[in-house]
Amino acid sequence: MYFSNSLSIQVVHLSHSPVMVDLKIIKLSLIFFLIFSVKSSPPEDPIKCSHNTNFNCTITNSYGAFPDRAICKASQAIFPTTEEELISVVANATREKRKMKIATRFSHSIPKLVCLDNDDQDHGLLISTKYLNKILRIDQENMSITVESGVTLRQLISEAGKAGLVLPYAPYWWGLTIGGLIGTGAHGSSLWGMGSSVHDYIMQLRIVTSADVSYNYAKVRILENGSSELNAARVSLGVLGVVSQVTLKLERVFKRSITLSERDDSNLGEDATTFGRQHEFADFTWYPSQRKVIYRIDDRVSPNTRGNALNDFFGFRSTPSLVLAILRTTEENQELTNDAGGKCSSAKLTTSTLKLGAYGLTNNGFTFTGYPVVGLHNRVQASGTCLDSLEDATITTCPWDHRVKGLFFHQTTFSISLSKVKGFIEDVQKLVVLEPKALCVLDLYNGILMRYVTTSNAYLGKQEDGLDFDITYYRSKDPMSPRLFEDIIEEVEQLAFFKYGALPHWGKNRNVAFIGAINKYKNVDKFLKVKQSYDQLGLFSSEWTNQVLGLKEGLTILKEGCALEGLCICSEDIHCAPKKGYFCRPGRIYKDARVCTRLSSW
Repeated sequence: MYFSNSLSIQVVHLSHSPVMVDLKIIKLSLIFFLIFSVKSSPPEDPIKCSHNTNFNCTITNSYGAFPDRAICKASQAIFPTTEEELISVVANATREKRKMKIATRFSHSIPKLVCLDNDDQDHGLLISTKYLNKILRIDQENMSITVESGVTLRQLISEAGKAGLVLPYAPYWWGLTIGGLIGTGAHGSSLWGMGSSVHDYIMQLRIVTSADVSYNYAKVRILENGSSELNAARVSLGVLGVVSQVTLKLERVFKRSITLSERDDSNLGEDATTFGRQHEFADFTWYPSQRKVIYRIDDRVSPNTRGNALNDFFGFRSTPSLVLAILRTTEENQELTNDAGGKCSSAKLTTSTLKLGAYGLTNNGFTFTGYPVVGLHNRVQASGTCLDSLEDATITTCPWDHRVKGLFFHQTTFSISLSKVKGFIEDVQKLVVLEPKALCVLDLYNGILMRYVTTSNAYLGKQEDGLDFDITYYRSKDPMSPRLFEDIIEEVEQLAFFKYGALPHWGKNRNVAFIGAINKYKNVDKFLKVKQSYDQLGLFSSEWTNQVLGLKEGLTILKEGCALEGLCICSEDIHCAPKKGYFCRPGRIYKDARVCTRLSSW
């Protein structure tokens, strides 16, 4: 999630919507889910098999749709509970030459990392780490923790905290498994220490791989810090084998002081290059259409500093399904009627509501009384209370739960080198000047979250210090329906990846983000060498992973409407929606871009 982690509530201004609802009821509903803890239906298992068996299975992600909206199938799903059982599963599959894919409890990755190829679905296997969920050892003296790969970030933070230890940097959403978040390179925000990526804190990793008959078809490889093979396994996309256990370096618990300061975005390009050196946990939330930025001033303080703060971010709380349905219906109607003004008003109400509630921060676990907010690191570093709940028949859910009519969106997430980030920000600002309402859709999803990342030893990790941009925006249920200001967001996407050489987040993007991406990683040959050594038969690979790794063509899917879903960059009008007035044209400021533009004369 991977997922991510910037998603927020939407609060809509119903006077701009054709939906006829009692405004007082909606306001009361919004206040209810913003302020009070609500029990919620936890997310369902992403694997579904027929007739209460583990055969004839399908798998999806937590949002209910992959970029190409494919239904991914497997002949069988297996849920090992120990490393010994996992070894047996991998050995049997290798002996039978069955393709394997690794699934996690919540399946937050948007790309098709968990999908078998069509030709392998009648014989392929899903291996879930759902029950590999045990904390194995906490070493207080050496400040480390050893966990199974299916342990969630929530579990790790909680159990380490009981021992007076903390993971120094982590994603903001705690509904990720340790295996999943290191496999896709998930991170927090910092340029300090060893950086914000969790995989850079691995001390030891155990991975079960295929092997030949001399090893009885499966092998446990124990990789220690400093190993070149560990640098391949730190971010592996699941193509090396199944991670069974991870040992992570921790620190003694400490306190943080957080102040969220709203400023205009006139100096954002300049500040982006320096702010992360000034504050250890710095980040930005940018509302480009409003020309505003929330600066996160966030540092360690003395353990004697008073405060017992808690982070319970609004966007990760349980939400009544009725409210979600109204929000989604409102946005669908704004899209249908090209109501840009309505979206901008909704966005302003969203951001002002979040600001009023301090984005879910409280000074004492209950109320917000003012900045700075001071508290223990493990109480403020991540949140996700919509997961900590009992089943309530989906009366309330996480906001993106695909079982109800809730949020449905694309995510485009990338990191740009600090040496180039100012130019990118200024180009986006130029687009806002040309189309002031175009990026209100981003503000509606709580803007662009910008987090600092550092150069990593992982072969598929960050190549240099940079700033990560996490962009969430409306996605239609109809793949042939263009979005309002389709061209502007496509131009932002292409600016990042092709003009500024951005690296994609492995778990969050559309196909376009991965075009030529592997060539930006200087040690990809070393990664592929380890891959060949660990999995000579390619049993953990798929067409998708081979395409992303540059081993196979076909990443771009050319068909009618392909650019609308990010499956291609348009080169012909038919790749857009010409029957609805959207044609393939150059970008507004980046002329090399090719985007789906709505022509007013149509």
